Amino acid sequence: MNEHVQHSRADRRRRGRRGLAVAVASVAAGVVAAGALAPTAAFAGGRPDSVQSGLNALVKDDGLPAALAAVTGRDGRPRNYTAGVGDLATGAKVPVDGQIRAGSNTKTFTAVVVLQLVAEGRIGLDASVDTYLPGLLRGDGIDGRHITVRQLLQHTSGLPDYMDAPALSDFTTIQYRYFEPRDLLDGALAQKARFPAGTSWEYSNTNYIVAGLLIQKVTGRPVGEEITKRVIDRIGLRHTYFPTPGDTGIHEAHPQGYYRSSPDAPPIDYTGMDSSMAWAAGAIVSTNTDLISFFAALLGGRLLPAAQLAEMRTTVPAELLGPGVRYGLGLQSRPLSCGGLSWGHGGTSPGYRSRNGATDDGRAAAITVTTIPGGVGAQHMADALDAALCR
Repeated sequence: MNEHVQHSRADRRRRGRRGLAVAVASVAAGVVAAGALAPTAAFAGGRPDSVQSGLNALVKDDGLPAALAAVTGRDGRPRNYTAGVGDLATGAKVPVDGQIRAGSNTKTFTAVVVLQLVAEGRIGLDASVDTYLPGLLRGDGIDGRHITVRQLLQHTSGLPDYMDAPALSDFTTIQYRYFEPRDLLDGALAQKARFPAGTSWEYSNTNYIVAGLLIQKVTGRPVGEEITKRVIDRIGLRHTYFPTPGDTGIHEAHPQGYYRSSPDAPPIDYTGMDSSMAWAAGAIVSTNTDLISFFAALLGGRLLPAAQLAEMRTTVPAELLGPGVRYGLGLQSRPLSCGGLSWGHGGTSPGYRSRNGATDDGRAAAITVTTIPGGVGAQHMADALDAALCR
């Protein structure tokens, strides 16, 4: 779901309505009292692993119920870590590499399918949306005849975010509500365009609802089926799936996810949900290990021909996502403190937030927490990911 960090006062109000950046420090005492900071990764010479230390701090200092990580280091060896508790009600342990709602990491999967269709000559990257979905995008400053497929994937279309629509203003009332993609799109089209297409950059989930509709129009098949066939099954992601309509649970072992409508509100167990509110922009369920396997396979050329992978990695500035961040076609690059770039995405759903990255030399890491951290906690997540990739 929506990943951008807004800086204007109006955008902060919109973000507040969504409830996607609230502090959850009040759960810290319960987590620490449960004594749940024991690592799952080995200690070396009595010294805590730096990744484990980072997760422990997210739980203890930032008050997050649980944190999970998967890391593939310079030696190529995969490692998994956990901290906190997997269920605040029972105090159950965090499942190692448990399934999580991957949120906007879904966008990279969706972009890969679109780019595969580009490689097959079935979609033109610089063709207008109206070429395939005539008349779909019309509104105040919105015209699908002047918005290209590339602009959808790169968030340069100017389409407003459907997450700002009144129907999605309170997650506590829609946890199990089903939305048709057209319902989501109508919420966006009732708003004014953010800017003329191609003149600026702003993250909007609406772009990937349209991309999902585009995939369905061109292939004649549901977007979830195309993602499964073309990506998930192709590279053997055994713990990743795109939920079918009505599937509100998480299939395998997982930590519970929690949501707060305000800093003072009690946490709501948001593990179960109807992910139609996110659809092609954020519905996928996965694990940290599967996510880093996906990004490693993508960077390694296993999912796209070289020409389309190069297009995906052609970026524009996206500083609202963080210092030095750039956005390609469903793919972000971030500078590392140790030099070079990591490539990945990240995702947020009401009960989970994940961050990940992979490098061209084979390093990869993913970290997930089981609620949406406030600003300081979000920065600590970014720091922990950087440390995992740079160690």
